[in-house]
Amino acid sequence: MVRGVALHIGLNAVDPSHYAGWSGPLAACEADAEDLQDVAKSRGFMPTLLKTATATREAVTRSVRAAAEQLRQGEILLLTYSGHGGQVPDRDGDEPDDLKDETWCLYDGQLLDDELNRLWAAFAAGVRILVLSDSCHSGTAVRASLGHLSSEASRTALLAFGVEGPVRFRVMPDEVALRTYRMNAAFYDGLQTDRIRGSGGNEVEVRIGATVRLISGCQDNQLSADCTFNGLFTGMLLRIWNNGRFEGDYASFHKAIVQRMPPTQTPNHYVIGAHNPGFAAQVPFTI
Repeated sequence: MVRGVALHIGLNAVDPSHYAGWSGPLAACEADAEDLQDVAKSRGFMPTLLKTATATREAVTRSVRAAAEQLRQGEILLLTYSGHGGQVPDRDGDEPDDLKDETWCLYDGQLLDDELNRLWAAFAAGVRILVLSDSCHSGTAVRASLGHLSSEASRTALLAFGVEGPVRFRVMPDEVALRTYRMNAAFYDGLQTDRIRGSGGNEVEVRIGATVRLISGCQDNQLSADCTFNGLFTGMLLRIWNNGRFEGDYASFHKAIVQRMPPTQTPNHYVIGAHNPGFAAQVPFTI
């Protein structure tokens, strides 16, 4: 029997002791995680839910590693994240465009895209991994900032899509990112230089035999809106999914979501790892 494992992460706040006194309050990230867990259950996945204080670096990486040990060729991991997106300086030269590594702001520290890349390498060849990331700067969150429209322009665009009232974005402010990095520079620099080593101690190139498919809340140079009941991206995704009535493949699923989103927030569809046309052709959330 083909297995599906799911991990749902939603943070409405972070620990200010790590983030330079900033708690990063949000409204709908836990709701996103709960709603996507319901989708996973309806499709036969075995889900784990990590919300706010339980969504630590150790808990998330432990859960992903456990999935890597469990899943075999043809099986699937569904990983969803709703929370703040962040950035740290790129110290290993793998981000030549903006010189920054994108991050997920977990409760007690950021998880770097470099770290996610190494986690994917632990999965068996032929495993499918679907990542949904409703966070700012998330266009290539699984592996890979520029300026963005002003909040006023973003609000105007969101109003046209039925989003009223104050708009909060899922982004760590630049001044908080700077203070957090400077307080923890040795830690974050060390994560980027923590390479995979072979038995002889030599650095080993990260090779991903699984297929990792990301559908993100926005591009790397955009911000994701946090609304009353869901994030704007997650809410539109759930609307398109329509309780399982959607029948297209991943490309058409992504396209349908984009068509319902404002121009200030354009979800990305990004694939790394092994070529897997069968995965691309499936209805989303298929085990």
